[in-house]
Amino acid sequence: MPLQAGPSGLTPSPAADQTNLNVVTPPCIGLRGVTVRYGQQTALHPLDLDVANGEVLVLLGPSGSGKTTLLRAIAGFCRLSGGQVELCGRDVTNAPPHARGLGMVVQSYALFPHMRVAENVAFGLEARSRPRTEIERAVRDGLAMVGMTDYARRYPRELSGGQQQRVAMARALAIRPQVLLLDEPLSALDAPLRADMLEEIRRLHAQLPDMAIVYVTHDQTEAISLGHRIVLMRDGRVAALGTPRNLHDTPPNRYAAEFFGQANLLPVALLSATSSPQQQADNAPANTASHAAVMLDGQVLWARKPVDLPPGKALLCIRPHDLHLGAQSPGTNRVDVQVESVHWMGAVQRLRARLGTWTLRVDLPGGQPAPGVGDIVALVFHPQRATVLADT
Repeated sequence: MPLQAGPSGLTPSPAADQTNLNVVTPPCIGLRGVTVRYGQQTALHPLDLDVANGEVLVLLGPSGSGKTTLLRAIAGFCRLSGGQVELCGRDVTNAPPHARGLGMVVQSYALFPHMRVAENVAFGLEARSRPRTEIERAVRDGLAMVGMTDYARRYPRELSGGQQQRVAMARALAIRPQVLLLDEPLSALDAPLRADMLEEIRRLHAQLPDMAIVYVTHDQTEAISLGHRIVLMRDGRVAALGTPRNLHDTPPNRYAAEFFGQANLLPVALLSATSSPQQQADNAPANTASHAAVMLDGQVLWARKPVDLPPGKALLCIRPHDLHLGAQSPGTNRVDVQVESVHWMGAVQRLRARLGTWTLRVDLPGGQPAPGVGDIVALVFHPQRATVLADT
């Protein structure tokens, strides 16, 4: 049975199997049971996925997770072992890449070295035998859109990496595709230039708001910066799917929690509603319907429970910046820890603190006085800023 990785753009989704939201019909991209195998190895397990018009969907995951295979399945560069690909309601499962009407930018940019910039941008339109006046106008508009008008006569070897990336983007956009596929287009750039190009991609999408973008990356910063939704891949499957904020704040499992920034993951016992001790009332949130009580080192704490989990072993996820020094107030959790190290890092001070047999990472504001090594201090956190999740 295919994994449902559901549709639309901007509604938070707590878990990969709970994402059947409404989407424009037909979707811009529709995948139905798409599967890719190479011999006995399954590179992409059956999955369903819809991408709406104007949505930026990010495929995120480590090398070998299946994200590029999924992109290539959409583009038509790999043969499906099962399933169907639809673009704007049209079945393109057996259509070659050039017949799908997609724009694509790959990691190496793949510019033709013997062609000048303008010729590279014009290539797709010339292959489609478009009128010369249309080609000239599209090249002019495309280069202006990416700020490369003055480089039309140069060869790729005469350009920097960032400039080559812009030309590749202009070439992909020249055919005015309804879908733009980007396969780790910024991985060859240094950090400052990557930040600039992320802003450039956001600006281009604002100019072409109806175009759907599928963006492959292993960088969580790129994913969070660009994506309306993120598909987190693992071993050829969808491990989690949702908005960036949703996956960061309420990850459905250990894998998602660890992939989206640093997380303190503490083994706890999830208590049932009937077995929770009386002392939980002291720090219980005002609304307990979406929260759960857990036992950590003999102490009852409260946290969000975004997915239905049975009582028993679980994990408590707390981000370092959600732990604070101070006195406990009603409706908050408190744990007493011993400070093991303090490192000032400018905007933040990073503490390592011992809680029983576990080590917590704590990020305090850089200007706030920090405790000393060896001090016993109280850390407080709000139940809304902690999450109970499965240990998977």
